[in-house]
Amino acid sequence: MAGKKMFGGMMKQAQELQAKMAKLQEEAAEKTTEATSGGGMVTVVVNGRQQVLSIKIDPEVVKTEDLDMLQDLVLAAVNEGLRKSQEAMADEMKGLTGGLNIPGLF
Repeated sequence: MAGKKMFGGMMKQAQELQAKMAKLQEEAAEKTTEATSGGGMVTVVVNGRQQVLSIKIDPEVVKTEDLDMLQDLVLAAVNEGLRKSQEAMADEMKGLTGGLNIPGLF
């Protein structure tokens, strides 16, 4: 009988954690991170769901007509923005799980 109560308590804790994680993920959509490359020539904004919200390109980069460089700058800024966003979410999750590293949760 004690095992059943313990299991019920664990299930309740798991459900509470799941509800907190769902709320955290909703809030993540509202949080953004910004990354730049080329000394600010390209700026990217990413939300907590790892969606790129905006890309700003300095007109001077376009004037150089160096398409390869522009592509590299955009790629670098997007990757950095995604990395920062994932890192921010992982920090949020650590706070929620008490520092436990749970596989699959960022």
